[in-house]
Amino acid sequence: MVVISDTLKKLKITAVDKTEDSLEGCLDCLLQALAQNNTETSEKIQASGILQLFASLLTPQSSCKAKVANIIAEVAKNEFMRIPCVDAGLISPLVQLLNSKDQEVLLQTGRALGNICYDSHEGRSAVDQAGGAQIVIDHLRSLCSITDPANEKLLTVFCGMLMNYSNENDSLQAQLINMGVIPTLVKLLGIHCQNAALTEMCLVAFGNLAELESSKEQFASTNIAEELVKLFKKQIEHDKREMIFEVLAPLAENDAIKLQLVEAGLVECLLEIVQQKVDSDKEDDITELKTGSDLMVLLLLGDESMQKLFEGGKGSVFQRVLSWIPSNNHQLQLAGALAIANFARNDGNCIHMVDNGIVEKLMDLLDRHVEDGNVTVQHAALSALRNLAIPVINKAKMLSAGVTEAVLKFLKSEMPPVQFKLLGTLRMLIDAQAEAAEQLGKNVKLVERLVEWCEAKDHAGVMGESNRLLSALIRHSKSKDVIKTIVQSGGIKHLVTMATSEHVIMQNEALVALALIAALELGTAEKDLESAKLVQILHRLLADERSAPEIKYNSMVLICALMGSECLHKEVQDLAFLDVVSKLRSHENKSVAQQASLTEQRLTVES
Repeated sequence: MVVISDTLKKLKITAVDKTEDSLEGCLDCLLQALAQNNTETSEKIQASGILQLFASLLTPQSSCKAKVANIIAEVAKNEFMRIPCVDAGLISPLVQLLNSKDQEVLLQTGRALGNICYDSHEGRSAVDQAGGAQIVIDHLRSLCSITDPANEKLLTVFCGMLMNYSNENDSLQAQLINMGVIPTLVKLLGIHCQNAALTEMCLVAFGNLAELESSKEQFASTNIAEELVKLFKKQIEHDKREMIFEVLAPLAENDAIKLQLVEAGLVECLLEIVQQKVDSDKEDDITELKTGSDLMVLLLLGDESMQKLFEGGKGSVFQRVLSWIPSNNHQLQLAGALAIANFARNDGNCIHMVDNGIVEKLMDLLDRHVEDGNVTVQHAALSALRNLAIPVINKAKMLSAGVTEAVLKFLKSEMPPVQFKLLGTLRMLIDAQAEAAEQLGKNVKLVERLVEWCEAKDHAGVMGESNRLLSALIRHSKSKDVIKTIVQSGGIKHLVTMATSEHVIMQNEALVALALIAALELGTAEKDLESAKLVQILHRLLADERSAPEIKYNSMVLICALMGSECLHKEVQDLAFLDVVSKLRSHENKSVAQQASLTEQRLTVES
């Protein structure tokens, strides 16, 4: 390494008086030394202070600018050299060289800037201030269609530079998107799909940019879907497919792109992967099966893409997905159930599926997962059943198929996501189904579990759904026996608390259920209603100007119903209800005003 110190000394002299031949020789020496031991040579270069001199050798007139840029590219492979390159003022002259017409100069300059930007905030800022990104994007545009190897190498370096420049930096990524980099990269991918290195660069760039919401619209206006699917079909290697998957997943979150991917034939590719990998126990194959089937489910989240694949329930894709449910592979069972839940997003699809036996398939699947089952599969199958139970016409069919019994097997689950879906499914099933509501409402085990879950403060969803199901059992059954079961299990206080919910729909459901309790079983429930402070709560709801009209209306109906109980009647008299109610006679909502007059009469008569 003695030679290197001599070279650096010599370089200092020749760099100033620019004697061309000896200068070239010194630079060649440095490049050789860097090739042999990059880190050590870079340390020596930094210590020598020669970096500052490089700026003067990067002028457009300099004959050795490409070699100097090459040296900078080599030293900037070391993290400790990136800030010194910025401090030595090298960024501005390097960016100026991007205007050169010489391919070698462009190549080395692109490498130098790309390496300086790698993981370096200072490097990126300096390139940003010098306006480097726009020049590189303009080059990509103008060189895009030339397919000779040297040009493809230059395009690859430029893509890499933009990636290092913007990686994990939202504002710089947004800047590139505004400069129109996306259509340019998509075009590059289409023209150069035979070039592995360039293709890979484009994919990594897409993966970075696709994370930004603002990129999705730009991607949707290109033919990215077609290009990616074309590329995907050609790939045999797992790693390459995985790279494409990493771009597809964020892009497929956009509904327009979902449809484009479906139209480009991605689904057929995914089904083929599933078929090939389903029985393999190789780790790569298991990963690919999961990624492929997850992506399939994601495509079904778009309304148009989902309907296109459903094809009135005759679609081959829909049929294939159905066949996943009885499979022995948990991942496929999960994807199959999630896919059915996604297909079940409109009444027509739900009715068709129930008529064609999907419920039995889902119940069989649940049965296989009762004891120590797979929680995600349980959750997905219950989600599908809940969605299928929404159309009125399906409820009776599903009840007679035994869905409630199948679902109740999971009452002992300690998993909040499963509890949540179980509650939602039962609530959907008993909607306007008096007999089913009565049967469930008299099931002491169920009611006791609901009362327990009404206190699940850590799980607001489970708590809310338990309250709603308690109320639904009363509202749809209108049964004294159901009310007695709920009173005995200690459910009344929860319905009273539910009347103060921040969600109007839940408040209303609670008030209607409480009015039924007061009308049908006031004697049984009065103690619980009193200790839950129902009368005070109703006074608050009526006095509060923010209460919705239907809340005021149902609160007054409930007040009238409570007059039949001596202790509650006394509470109503003790609180000045007449004042609050008489004010509501002039309420803008006709029903509220009318109910206020009736309630006022009732209070006056009873006082």
